[in-house]
Amino acid sequence: MKPKRDVAVLIETSREYGRGLLRGVARFNREATNWSIYFKQQDLGAPLPDWFKTWRGDGILARVTDRKMGRAILKTGIPLIDLRGAAGPLGVPSFGIENTSVARAALDHLVDCGLKQFAFVGEPTGRYLYDDLRRNAFVSLVQQHGSTCHVFKKTDAAKENDWKSQQQELANWLVDLPKPIGVMCCHDDRGRQVLDACQRANLLVPDQVAVIGVDNDEFLCQLSDPALTSVNIDAERIGFEAAVQLDRLMNDQTKLSQPVWFEATGVVARQSTDIIACDDPIIAKAIRLIRQQACNQLTVDDVEKHLPISRSLLNRRFKEIVGRTPKQEIVRLQMQRAIELLQQSSASIESISEQCGFNEAWYFISIFRKHFGITPAKYRGHRS
Repeated sequence: MKPKRDVAVLIETSREYGRGLLRGVARFNREATNWSIYFKQQDLGAPLPDWFKTWRGDGILARVTDRKMGRAILKTGIPLIDLRGAAGPLGVPSFGIENTSVARAALDHLVDCGLKQFAFVGEPTGRYLYDDLRRNAFVSLVQQHGSTCHVFKKTDAAKENDWKSQQQELANWLVDLPKPIGVMCCHDDRGRQVLDACQRANLLVPDQVAVIGVDNDEFLCQLSDPALTSVNIDAERIGFEAAVQLDRLMNDQTKLSQPVWFEATGVVARQSTDIIACDDPIIAKAIRLIRQQACNQLTVDDVEKHLPISRSLLNRRFKEIVGRTPKQEIVRLQMQRAIELLQQSSASIESISEQCGFNEAWYFISIFRKHFGITPAKYRGHRS
């Protein structure tokens, strides 16, 4: 029987991302080991707790805020997994988010909404490494898309602790942007602030400004008005895999030499991006119908019946505007839903096939393999 290990968990409970990490750690502890966990609820960026000064345990999972905190933990000589990566290289295994995948998921979603103009709202440059990485990735991807990305830069005119002046500055900036525009925010907190600024400026969301956040914090997304679309991060998986690695470290097994980054798992669409930016009302209607019914065995014949144009004209105008034929768009959305179900549920392949609008599982598997070069079962196996 493995010896009982004392593990300190220094992760915030104030944000969904931290709570997701904790769920992953808890799942690992239930399924694979019998750690004695030292933990107290805290905010992100909180100093090391008083009890840590005299604590002597076997391992530490921490969201290391800065190098000072990192040095204090490393001084103990206890195996450490860093779950933030904000302090730069510490010579310990680091687990976190692959930020280019986050930016790509956000941009792909905004492009699918028909938007051609984009902006980014984050924290001041240099404050948080992850924010700089997301902003730089989003700007680069927008440029590759052939567009220009507008980036919000806070000035000294808005006082640091004056909410109203900060929001008014953000509102003034949003007013000056070309419309319609898609705005990526570095996290859901910032997304909620952008939506509030839009209200102050009497800007219509999503018709003039479509907004997407990151982390999919259900509380913050639903607190927003309208409800905030967000890039989903599988923080539970990150927490679980970090716990696996810490357990190996505590058992004198080889540690990882490179950081481990996890990609975003998709976008949870809500009202803040419920827009089809299309000047052609007929094609806009086709797009909306396909988005609503793609996984309900929708066919191109069904779409055509709702429109006053021929099949050939529908295909031509749809491809000119969307870049895909109606059939390709239906299949794309079916595959997108399949990936979500494979990642987030334990449903059988047959059940997923039905939920994606396929009558036969073998045909679903064939289409999935054609798109991704792998079967659904193997895709799920690789992720687990």
